[in-house]
Amino acid sequence: MRLFKIFTVSALLLGSAVAVNAQDSSNSDLSASFGVKGGVNFATLNGNDIDNVNSRTSFHVGVFTELPVSSMFSVQAEALYSGQGAEADFRGGDGDKAEFQLDYINVPVLAKFYIMEGLSLEAGPQFSFLVNEEFDFNPNSNDGDIDLENTRYEANSFDFGVAGGLTFQTPMGLFATARYVQGITEIYDDADIKNSVFQIGVGFKF
Repeated sequence: MRLFKIFTVSALLLGSAVAVNAQDSSNSDLSASFGVKGGVNFATLNGNDIDNVNSRTSFHVGVFTELPVSSMFSVQAEALYSGQGAEADFRGGDGDKAEFQLDYINVPVLAKFYIMEGLSLEAGPQFSFLVNEEFDFNPNSNDGDIDLENTRYEANSFDFGVAGGLTFQTPMGLFATARYVQGITEIYDDADIKNSVFQIGVGFKF
């Protein structure tokens, strides 16, 4: 099932590429671009049914395509592997930590507004597909992992959120970006718990 989700994401990207080619043929002044990006995540969980959790530090990495509509506006679609979840004490606050790890393939589709050369604001929906869920009592080693798939603690396989951020790009194609994503749907059907993640990244646009 999760392999099917990844295949679905790939199909979405392929569809974006087809749309890019169609647009390029109708407007030669606006060319599509592709790129790679990655960076650090500071993820947590929020909502009425959760408290006393800390940020989980993880990473995101992936690819994107940008479809220009005008010199000041474009649409950017991405496919990112993103480590999310939260960290919490598990022995009465004596310093021992555990991670609730929720890893997704995220597909944000963002409206991108260039407010000046090289500087853009971006916002839009994000569609997320769960690919890994586990509780890790020892995040700094290979042991302590408890796989939660097919248990009563299994999270929903799909998550919807909204994203907003800022990107600065150099003329060479190198860029730095900061983004906040807030989950809208609940990660469990019977609990008000949502994803929240702040991302800082770098990348290169071809």
